[in-house]
Amino acid sequence: MSELVTGEAVALELRPAKLPSRGLAVLLDLAAAVTVYVVVTLGLVAATASLDEAARTAVSIATFVLVLVGGPILVETLTHGRSLGKLACGLRVVRDDGGPIRFRHALVRGLLGVIEILMTFGVVACVASLVSARGRRLGDVFAGTLVVRERVPAGQGGFVPPPPPWLMGRFAGLDLSAVPDGLWLAVRQYLTRMRQLDPRVGSSMAERLAADVAGCTGAPVPPGAPPAMFLAAVLHERQTREAQRTFGGAGAPAAPAAPPTPAAPAGAGVPVLPPPAHAPATVSPVVPSAGAGAEAAGGSGPNSGASAGRPATGFVPPA
Repeated sequence: MSELVTGEAVALELRPAKLPSRGLAVLLDLAAAVTVYVVVTLGLVAATASLDEAARTAVSIATFVLVLVGGPILVETLTHGRSLGKLACGLRVVRDDGGPIRFRHALVRGLLGVIEILMTFGVVACVASLVSARGRRLGDVFAGTLVVRERVPAGQGGFVPPPPPWLMGRFAGLDLSAVPDGLWLAVRQYLTRMRQLDPRVGSSMAERLAADVAGCTGAPVPPGAPPAMFLAAVLHERQTREAQRTFGGAGAPAAPAAPPTPAAPAGAGVPVLPPPAHAPATVSPVVPSAGAGAEAAGGSGPNSGASAGRPATGFVPPA
């Protein structure tokens, strides 16, 4: 998987930033750093007015190193490659394999940036970026990083093709928790760009990815199913579960059932409801049918105890 992400995934998904956008981001970062440096320097000058010349010089050097060198390193480490200028220009620093940078990457870039950008006014960085195929300066080369564009214009985003109907829902009971995030990223990148690849290269990549997914889930590729369709079906199942977990679809807990109504004890009287407020004054008598009269005469059935003048309806009339 590391070779696949390093070799193909970066070229497929990540787009290196150009020199103008990188230069604008550096200018914004320098403006913010110089502003902070001036404010901190003015405060330290007022606070260290009673110190001697050597102490003030040491404080000035320490302020320069901490603010103009340590500040960008700290910001890139905490934001995973998104400084203020890069955030405004839609850029980000990532590793060569597409992952987020760490402290050691930001440290190397920051230390070499002092020579490339501050001491030579950006001349070395511009020349190195123009010579490099992916626009990398010396700090990126030694740190193993790359500045990429995060903002993709509308209409150029990748589209994941849906799986065929006969594979829809086939992997509903599959355990997908063992599949790492890097493998999901590689699968999605392949599915969005597979129509742009050479057929032989795309087929080989699909077989490798399908074998990796099958090894993590324990479910082999169905017989007769192309590896690309298998990957699309598994990715569709993962997206369906994420949607259910997020929006509370089929995975939402069912409402608790109402408690059963306790049965009335034997021998208890049937509750008698009062007559309605607007009941008619006269009610026409209901003539029992012949079958009902025969039942009452024979003494069988549920209404055998009913009198001859009352209808055998099973309900108790109001008093």
